[in-house]
Amino acid sequence: MRRAAITGIALGLVAGAATAESSGGMNPGAIRGAPATANPSPYSAALTCLSRRGGWIGGAPPRIAVGRISDMTGRVDLQTGARVSQGAALFAITALARSGAPVVERLDNTVAEIELNYARQHLLSDAPERAGQDPDNFRPIHVGQVAGSRYYLVGGVTELNYNIASNGVNVQAGDVSTTGLRGLGQASRYVMNVAVDLRLVDTRSQEVVNSVSFQKQVVGVDRSLGLTGTQGSVGGVATAGGGAMEPVQAAVRTVVERGVFELLAGIQTPGAKATCLPADDSVGVQTYAIAAGAAS
Repeated sequence: MRRAAITGIALGLVAGAATAESSGGMNPGAIRGAPATANPSPYSAALTCLSRRGGWIGGAPPRIAVGRISDMTGRVDLQTGARVSQGAALFAITALARSGAPVVERLDNTVAEIELNYARQHLLSDAPERAGQDPDNFRPIHVGQVAGSRYYLVGGVTELNYNIASNGVNVQAGDVSTTGLRGLGQASRYVMNVAVDLRLVDTRSQEVVNSVSFQKQVVGVDRSLGLTGTQGSVGGVATAGGGAMEPVQAAVRTVVERGVFELLAGIQTPGAKATCLPADDSVGVQTYAIAAGAAS
């Protein structure tokens, strides 16, 4: 009887696998996954609001460059490498674009330098099909053709703290007999955090106009249920569970965009923060306006 039951289960698994394959479930070419979607943070709408508001001090939005926003946490895993994103500067560039502030490239000037060098040698042309036909068919270099920045943004990801808080519950219930039915349930929750420190610098004077620090908690949860029991010479175990954790790299994007918002609100006319910041956001975070008139 036991052998027949096992044989039946095995045949059922084989049949299920064959059905999945025939329906495309096991065909790698048919596995496409989720579609690509936009990747906003909770502060992307606030940055877009700054763009629509357009209340920049001095009228026109200032050109801003982004320098290094490095990982300063020192957190590295032997198998997977750095624990936080190395692309915080790219997050900041995207945030500036959402705010409507013009961005000048300073992070990677490799292509610009190569093209400038070709232009100096009269090898670069915007109409290469005319090469050899026109002696003036090269891109000229003009004085002052490269746009300068009014401010630049630098800083770092400065904190990654594990398990700053945790709690959980574990419950077992069932027959006291070793052959009885027993159930197990457990749930746990843990919290870590990540922080950034950013500063906005006047390109001409090198004066730090404003400096901000923001942190965000990252929450993870884990839940599971189990059931064990025996009947005669047959026993069984059933388990189910699930867990979820907020992505750490998305948390880095969130605090970077929050910091960029704060810095940009400081160079807009008064009222930018009250107008554009989400109503449920904490507005009591301390910021440091070093230059007169920099804070909103």
